This record gives sequence, structure tokens and C-alpha cells, in this order.
Amino acid sequence: MKIIYIHQYFKTYAEGGSSRSYYLAKALVQAGHEVEMITAHNAKKYRKAEIDGITVHYLPVFYDNKFGFWQRIFAFLAFIVRAYRLAASIPNPSICYATSTPLTIGAIALALRWRKRIPFYFEVRDLWPLAPVQMGVIRNWLLQKLLFGLERKIYQRAEKIIALSPGMVPYIAEKVDRGKIYVISNMADCSFFQHEPKNTRVAEQYGVDDKFVITYCGAIGEVNRLDYLLNAAGYFQANRCEEVHFLIAGKGKELEKLQRLAVQYKLRNVTFLGCLTKYKVRELMSITDAVYVSFARKPVLQTSSPNKFFDGLAAGKLCIVNTKGWMKDLIESEGCGVYADPLQPQRLLEKVTFYLRNRAALKQAQAKARQLAENHFSRELLTRRFIRMFTSEPTIQRPTKETQPVSAN
Repeated sequence: MKIIYIHQYFKTYAEGGSSRSYYLAKALVQAGHEVEMITAHNAKKYRKAEIDGITVHYLPVFYDNKFGFWQRIFAFLAFIVRAYRLAASIPNPSICYATSTPLTIGAIALALRWRKRIPFYFEVRDLWPLAPVQMGVIRNWLLQKLLFGLERKIYQRAEKIIALSPGMVPYIAEKVDRGKIYVISNMADCSFFQHEPKNTRVAEQYGVDDKFVITYCGAIGEVNRLDYLLNAAGYFQANRCEEVHFLIAGKGKELEKLQRLAVQYKLRNVTFLGCLTKYKVRELMSITDAVYVSFARKPVLQTSSPNKFFDGLAAGKLCIVNTKGWMKDLIESEGCGVYADPLQPQRLLEKVTFYLRNRAALKQAQAKARQLAENHFSRELLTRRFIRMFTSEPTIQRPTKETQPVSAN
């Protein structure tokens, strides 16, 4: 089967960012399918490459995490036009697999379905436009109405919808039959990340060889609210908890602001590392005791399925989350992490102090994190579930009114 895979931010190990589409596209190739990946890069010219059997089309659409709202919209629209033209020129495709964000990727799939009769699956990485609406980014009522209408149309016309977390399902099910919703979360790459003792050589290089290391890896934007983490670091420092050090790796619109805050607060226990490749993230995990997953206090963000969480599970790290929702419920039930209210840094200090004083409990929680990754979120397990959705060549189906249980595979 020939599959047009559209993801505006496709990344490999050599780049920072999510590797999910690389995992899935590679699995499709290994299963005997032909994959044409359409993505964007910040170069000035189109480029075509073969990566592990995946044909990757890089379109020249510049994008930066520092972009403002209208700059982002322009980049999204530019990608729609270029990606549609390219996808429409690919001969004899069987299906289009379109992954958000942004939601506008679904507009390409809709156009291909309408003009070329190509059925599509739609992957929901974030509940968009609900997230920017709750964050106050999209305030115009007419634009909100148009975007929610586009979202509903995409969900209704997709043959299957792939949600990245169980928390997303109730919202999506308000718009379409549950029978076409599949939950395939982000993945824990248990072969790439290893659960092993702290690498003292690397720890010395980072200057944290005698520290309890809490690491944040990922985007540094408004939705991530890393000022919560800096506030916690300030509280730790003020209370003379010098055994803990915070490492922050990533890039985004809020990075410079956070760096200024760290200087203003005179934080000696925070180090900014910049954007890292997947290989460097693995190295960082080798000196980390706990990973920190941070989001703003908005209900929609409780449904997120962040890569950093699954990397932490795969590496066997204590997981600290600052939002309620499915991740909090999961780590508490599995005994591999803790919830810390971001507005109460003293609670984080109390919970970290417990593990500082009880190393056996820390090792047990870390082992449970790795076990959870292997048993429920491993790359091998989830790619097998993913591939089963492509066992037969799809045709465009009319929506039905049947109600079925949500499929886990």
C-alpha cells in the first residue's frame, strides 16, 4: 500500500523534537508499505531524501517556535498550499495519514479526499483549536467558530482517528462515533533508552555528580509554564536544599524570558542546556533521577501525551507531573511518580526530600517506570498496534451512527 504521510514537523534522531512519525513511518516501511513523507524545513529550497526506506519531501516553509500568532498562521497556510500540490502529484496513493498539530494539516487531507478520492486517517496530537482557545491565543469568536467547524469536519470525514491519550477520547467522541477512535499514545523507546545506574563520567561533565538531578526536556513555550519550575528551584535554594539541581533542555518562545528570570532570582541550581538531539537526550537521561513534565493549568492540557514523559519512563526515571489528568492517575496507580501542585513548591520539596532520604524507594519507583514503559508503551508494542490499522486497503466510507467501544489497537 502506498501511504502519503503528512507531518509538518517530521524529525529524526539527529534532530531535536518528537520522533513519533519517524517510528511509525519506519514501521510501515518494514511492514512492506511505501511511505511518502511530506514535511517542512527551514531551508530555501525543496529537498527529497531517503531515510530508512522513507521517501521524505522537505518543503521550504520557514517556522520558528518564537513566531507570533499571525506568523504561525501564515506558515500553516503556506504549508497547506505546498503540501497539497505535492501530495496531489503522487501517483496511485492508497491512503493519506495526516498528523496534527497544527489542525490545518487536516485541511490537506480533506482536500485530497474531495479532489482525489483519497481516504485518510487523522492523528490527534493535541486538542486543537481547544488548546489555543483556552490559552487565550485565539479570541476572535468568528475564527473560533471556523476552526471548530474545520475540526468537526476533519473528524467526521476521517476513516479512523488516532488519539494520543485516553484523555482525548471523550472530547473527540462528542463529534464522531467511538468505533473509529483508536488510542495509540506516544512511545517509550526501550531499546534506545536504557535503565541503568547513573553515568558518573557524564554527571561530572555536567557538574552534577553529587546531585539529585531533575530534568525537563522539550518545548519551552507558554503552554509549558516553566516559570513553575524556576519558582520551585528558587524555593529549594531558599530552603538550603543544595542536593538538588535542575536541568532544562529545549527551545521556544519563553526561553530567553526564563533565562532572565533565573538571573534575576540568582538561581545557582538551574542549568539551561539548549535544544538537544535525541542522542544528547539519551545522555542526559543517564544522569537524571527524575523527569519533570510541565503544563499550564488549563483543562485541555491534562489530555496531553508529551514525548518527555515517555522518554522518562523508558529511561527508568521518577516522573513528576504538575497537572491532573490521565498522567497523574497513571503514575500514582503504577507507583512510578508523583504529582506536585505547581502553585505549592513546598509540596515538591517534601516529595523530592522523601526520595533523597529513601534511595531504595527511588530505585523502586524508577524500576516501575521502566516496567510500565516495557509492558504498555514500548515502541515495539505500539507500532504493532499501529500497523494492524493498515491490514487492508481502505475505501472512503460514509459516516454511520453505530456506537462501539474505543479500540486500543
